[in-house]
Amino acid sequence: MKKGFLCNSVLYLLIFSGFAAAGSYQRFIGDINSGSLTEAVHLIPLLDERGRKILPSDNPLAPFSTRATCGDCHDYRKIHSGWHFNAVDPNVNPGRPGQPWIFADASTATQIPISYRNWPGTFKPEQLGLSPWLFTLVFGRQIPGGGCGELVSLGPDEQIRQQLAGRLEINCLACHSRNPAYDQADFADQVTRQNWRWAAASASEFASVDGMVAKLPSGYDFNAPALMPEYGPDAPVIYYDKNIFDHKNRIFFEVSKNILDSRCNFCHTRNVIEPKQSQLNADIHLAAGLTCVSCHFNSIEHNIIRSYEGESLASSNPYASAVSCTACHLGDKSKPVPSAGYLAAPLPKHPGIPPIHFDKLSCTACHSGPWPDMQTGRVKTSRAHALGTYGADANDYILPHIVSVVFAKDSNGKIAPHNLLWPAFWAVMNDEEIEPLNIELVRETISGLIGEGRIPRIDDWPPMNDEKIITAIKALSSVVTDGHPVYICGGKVRSLENEKLNVFEHQIAKP
Repeated sequence: MKKGFLCNSVLYLLIFSGFAAAGSYQRFIGDINSGSLTEAVHLIPLLDERGRKILPSDNPLAPFSTRATCGDCHDYRKIHSGWHFNAVDPNVNPGRPGQPWIFADASTATQIPISYRNWPGTFKPEQLGLSPWLFTLVFGRQIPGGGCGELVSLGPDEQIRQQLAGRLEINCLACHSRNPAYDQADFADQVTRQNWRWAAASASEFASVDGMVAKLPSGYDFNAPALMPEYGPDAPVIYYDKNIFDHKNRIFFEVSKNILDSRCNFCHTRNVIEPKQSQLNADIHLAAGLTCVSCHFNSIEHNIIRSYEGESLASSNPYASAVSCTACHLGDKSKPVPSAGYLAAPLPKHPGIPPIHFDKLSCTACHSGPWPDMQTGRVKTSRAHALGTYGADANDYILPHIVSVVFAKDSNGKIAPHNLLWPAFWAVMNDEEIEPLNIELVRETISGLIGEGRIPRIDDWPPMNDEKIITAIKALSSVVTDGHPVYICGGKVRSLENEKLNVFEHQIAKP
């Protein structure tokens, strides 16, 4: 591990620990179950990030803070330790490998899996030069706030930008809003505009925001806008629907702990490109009337159940062992005769199927996704392809290229369906150790050598051949002082030796 990478990790840990893990958690009134099955009515005042009550007569108006507004009744720190927000904490058990973030850049022929979690085959954002600030700008579109959006970046320039943008607080409405006018795509748009403190409010059904921090200079002062009148039209301004305030200046939040599937789908859609007909088969659980949170639920600590076999060994959620394929459909296996389990899931009969299938295959090998074929197809996912966001490229060939369905052994040693991605990126090699190069350095050095055009509108790889790879490696050699540049693609490493490409296998190049 590189020295700088270790230092960054320690600093991130200190920042995160000081924010989320200090002392014991309080018991907030909204986190205590009274025993009633009714939903609490959320008729409450709006509070800004300083905890001040927002009035419709305020001039200027401030965006409401979820940390202050929702945190008045709910333990924000405890929620922040939940699965959707705790990836930046290295002390959290990462559990079974899941879908990483995929950094894709057509101008440099790059698609590389990254994650703050310690999952095999992934790289840390810092290894590509992605600070928490940059990581959030790229992927915050489908992060429900919190996590890296509230970490302080180390560079002074980024700290100034973060002070202007504000914290990207946990957006409670991203999951809990049941109002059809709530727009998560607007939240994603505000993240790219660097309007982080305004993002949750802008996505809500009762507010809208104009302007963007991204256009403001780092020296802009919100407290003295008259000093820079030329940037006045660019400064974010929030507008509230004044009819939503009651006579006590409270508003009604249409929220619920029963999460709508449409809220989950914004970040968890899986769109099959090939073959098209496989999309006609709806998930049997959803067709039977279950929802996403029927299985993937949590309590106030937001340690959501992922519902895989053996999860109880990694998760502190006491219900983790009760919600999985076998737990639901076989019930208590200690009984002499299996019985139906959670939510009266039917007991599978499997007549005529040899028992060895259940030793070698996961349940999802037969009961999830397309059937295997002689040739794999491809898929697009929300998080990999920004599905659901404004201006998302609908072209089937846009990066990253994800292959499905591939049957391989999972972490339990059983054959299961997987999505597959071959990493492609530029790296530096020292002896047998290979590490990704800083993506900005790569862009500045080779973008014009291997491809043309702007990244967002390039839908596929730039045409690549040995000559372009050799040219790019030579260019990178002039800026890399420690080790020698290589290119990983197609499951192999390509290095330059005696003016020719040496192609060889390496663990880092595996899909």
